[in-house]
Amino acid sequence: MTNTQELIRAVTEADSPARMVAAVQKLAAAKNPVAIPTLIAVFGYNNPGAAVAAVTGLTELGEVAVPQLLENIDDYNYGARAYSIRTLAAIGDPRALDVLLTASATDFAPTVRRAAAKGLGFLQWHKLTQSDRISAQIRAVDALQALTQDSDWSIRYAAVVGLQALAKIPELQSSIKTRFEEMLTNDAEKAIRARVLVAKSVTT
Repeated sequence: MTNTQELIRAVTEADSPARMVAAVQKLAAAKNPVAIPTLIAVFGYNNPGAAVAAVTGLTELGEVAVPQLLENIDDYNYGARAYSIRTLAAIGDPRALDVLLTASATDFAPTVRRAAAKGLGFLQWHKLTQSDRISAQIRAVDALQALTQDSDWSIRYAAVVGLQALAKIPELQSSIKTRFEEMLTNDAEKAIRARVLVAKSVTT
């Protein structure tokens, strides 16, 4: 514990961007839940290298980090919020479903919306009861299908990635494949149509 506290202090006392990155990397490598609040705080430090290291550390800690991530999403700093959403998406805990749904649909920052949309496809559904799982999956598919009509092509792209993952679930395949066909016909963006073709090829 003492060593972890020393690593935490090194993060809070870092006096240059490079030292901050090195300190966060060491703290993340310790894989101690005590470090979770400090790693989350790093998201707001305006240091991308340190933030990426914090994302990695929190992702490796996994579901134990989820409650604090959900409680500490930054409503004012969209950069910090994007890292939190990326981390929740990477962990895949279904407790993040409501946050991912809201962020994908309403956040003003495209980086946040993209991370949330992709994350909706990769939740660990097996952690839910069967009845909760079915309703949650339907909510995710409905949200992603709505995002395939977003004006921002990068959001539509992320939605296709999420839908591709969900299309592996037999009960969801039909509606997703129908939406993919509609996108091939109607989406004006060549990159989107190409990504849909990739998704179709691995879900048939």
